[in-house]
Amino acid sequence: MRRTLYGPEHEAFAKSLRTFFANDVVPHMSEWEERGAVPRDLYRKAGELGVLGIQVPAEYGGAGETSFLFNCVVTEEIAYSRATLGALRVHTDVVMPYVMSYATAEQRRRWLPGMAGGELMSAIAMTEPGTGSDLAGMRTTARRTEQGWVLNGAKSFISGGSQAELIVVVARTSQSDDRREGLSLLVVEDGMPGFDRGKMLKKLGLLTQDTSELFFDNVLVPHENLLGEEGRAFDYLAGNLAQERLSIAVNAQAQAVAAVETTLAYVKDREVFGKRLSTFQNTKFVLADIETQVTAGQVLVDRAIADHDNGELSAADAAKVKLFCTEMQGRVVDACLQLHGGYGYVREYDICRLYADARVTRIYGGTSEVMKSIIAKSMGL
Repeated sequence: MRRTLYGPEHEAFAKSLRTFFANDVVPHMSEWEERGAVPRDLYRKAGELGVLGIQVPAEYGGAGETSFLFNCVVTEEIAYSRATLGALRVHTDVVMPYVMSYATAEQRRRWLPGMAGGELMSAIAMTEPGTGSDLAGMRTTARRTEQGWVLNGAKSFISGGSQAELIVVVARTSQSDDRREGLSLLVVEDGMPGFDRGKMLKKLGLLTQDTSELFFDNVLVPHENLLGEEGRAFDYLAGNLAQERLSIAVNAQAQAVAAVETTLAYVKDREVFGKRLSTFQNTKFVLADIETQVTAGQVLVDRAIADHDNGELSAADAAKVKLFCTEMQGRVVDACLQLHGGYGYVREYDICRLYADARVTRIYGGTSEVMKSIIAKSMGL
């Protein structure tokens, strides 16, 4: 179905991104997957192109866009190129909104220019060993002293944690009967004594996205690195989860589109029993089915993007679009890999990477089960 979401300015931006990805990213994917991360200077190149500072105000070196559409263009073009760019989307779509929404004027001057230019990459440290999606159950603590906050604890599965210069850490700063109260956001900077990064985790997919554990042993975080108000972190996190989940849905949808496109090209070229694989009825029926699913996902995700840009995307609707698109992505890439036969299980083929990368989308940003709980609650259940 025809998409009406983007205008000429978005198409021009997408064209420049395709050139960047084709020249500076795609040829190096295998090498970066081997090392488990993209090179640090790639983020600086992305900053020069304007990819990182889309929503950063012009006074801090960004484009000053208030719309989320350009972020979605970046997400889609990365997926269409069959690539992953490390933790770039975490930096732009997840962490940066916290800084722009809750940072003081001094913090903005200190961090935003580097974040827009790629000199300061960021990560957010929420998940802890043993807590998973239970954010209110986190055990990392920060105690206020005259010198600053003394931070102690550990975080796990932190995307971009190995390379980020700024880590937004969620820590418990006070106790309360309501577990959601007493959480605060503290910005830990690279090189602070007591801050240590564990080894990068070896994952099933997203091999260029460095993921690691982080450890905080009496890290003294200056008072001026408190982001927002003390004790308000849970509200802040809840307020930004709709965009985070939408971003995941946009990526899942675009990855599904890429899977269908690469599979369509494969079956038209591959011969089995002396005939093109595309001529078999089963092939046609499978592709017709998943193409319909992808079309439905596109309509849903485009509506959600438009609602988000208008400030109307609810938590329940964000959960619906994430649930639908990520579950659909899983079905689509599985069917596409099956049509590739044994070649689909070889990393030389794009569908293998797409298959491996797809699995985590039903886990991070809130599992499918959590999404269902949110939706059920919105139905009065």
